[in-house]
Amino acid sequence: MGSSVADVASIVGRARAAQSAINGYTQEQVDELVTAVAWSVARKDRAEALAQLAVDEGGFGNYADKVIKINRRVLGVLRDMRSVRTVGVVDEDPERGIVTIAKPVGVVAALIPTTGPDATPPVKVLFALKGRNAIVVAPHPRTRRTSQAVVGYMREACEQVGAPANLVQVVDPPSIGATQELMRQADLVVATGGHAMVHAAYSSGTPAYGVGVGNAVHVVDETADLDDAAGAIVTAKTFDHATSCLADNAVLAEAGIHDALLDKLVAGGGHLCSDAERAALQRLMWPDGGPIPVLDVIAKPAPHIAELAGFTIPSDRTFLVVREDGAGPEHPFSGEKLCVVFALYRYTGGINGAVDLVNAITDYQGAGHTCGIHTSSDAAVEALAHGTRTARVLVNQNLNEGAGSPRNGLPFTLSLSCGTWGGNITTENVNARHFVNLTWVSRPITASPPDEEELFAAHWDRYGR
Repeated sequence: MGSSVADVASIVGRARAAQSAINGYTQEQVDELVTAVAWSVARKDRAEALAQLAVDEGGFGNYADKVIKINRRVLGVLRDMRSVRTVGVVDEDPERGIVTIAKPVGVVAALIPTTGPDATPPVKVLFALKGRNAIVVAPHPRTRRTSQAVVGYMREACEQVGAPANLVQVVDPPSIGATQELMRQADLVVATGGHAMVHAAYSSGTPAYGVGVGNAVHVVDETADLDDAAGAIVTAKTFDHATSCLADNAVLAEAGIHDALLDKLVAGGGHLCSDAERAALQRLMWPDGGPIPVLDVIAKPAPHIAELAGFTIPSDRTFLVVREDGAGPEHPFSGEKLCVVFALYRYTGGINGAVDLVNAITDYQGAGHTCGIHTSSDAAVEALAHGTRTARVLVNQNLNEGAGSPRNGLPFTLSLSCGTWGGNITTENVNARHFVNLTWVSRPITASPPDEEELFAAHWDRYGR
């Protein structure tokens, strides 16, 4: 049995009372609170305990990478937020007579995917608390104990600085019905997970930030540093056994460098599947022909996946490569795989050929999400950025850096929105600025009214009045 409607109402009631208690916090008090919460999770013993519990309970990813992920995401978010004002006047524009005041959203419902029960809750909690909100975590039933543990750490941190523990709560036991009721009663929903979860959030009647389907595509052109490109691809694809929606799902190699790149990928731990192995892998991953791979392969080691498919690879192989030349339902490897398998394409026709192929792949799955390119050509970057329907274009980086990195200026997050292409309201990395309401104060200014002559002179000259 899951939590009842009455249980959820009680949780939300406690959250509203807690949020009211910090409604008058100063920016300094807010920053003290989020710092305490961040440390309660990022400290070494806590991160290690959460990582181990996530692996033991969910069976996804690997321990060492999860420790890094928890620490990196929490510290990155905290650093990003240090300069962000979320209390009182946050912006003034005297020339336009505008003053902007930040105010809390209220109670946030945080939907957590089974692949991220450890790092995703603290990231969302930090964003919510930075805006003086309360937040209720709705964990996935498969990984409920991990999410419960991290929420427990954060509740202790709230009390440590004199804030109500009920600023951070968890639905226990979780259920679909309880999550639906939580979304209905909350003031804002932040949904990270699969398409069904995000669709439910958008259908709840409550304002929601969602994410799009992952399926990141990585272009490597003829001007690329192939060692750097191969290293980036391997890093992103193997980190935590590819639990990230950013991990390369398709690599597009320009025909002239395709074979050289493949050699480097194999040297970096890849196994190139034979035609028979590719067919066996496809039967394993999509036995019913649907678009979503079976759970057995999600975030598992490459030798384990190969064994399930009926073939053997050396124990030192960390990812599987399959050749692909098409996109769409008839080419399931062109979609999101959620595991250490990626499709390798050989493209021709210059950068425009790559742009067309990226769009074909992401139109099938991954519209609006992320692509990347390894290149020495600014023109190639511009062509990819202007020509693809993606929210993020990563240049000479590993694609996991799309969620924020010390090497770029993107906000640290674990919620990557995809704009209208992916059914979302924004293309941004969801961050603390999305967890406040803004009041716009407008004062009169001295300005000339719009002038007809100035606005229409060129039009009149060409077409007449």
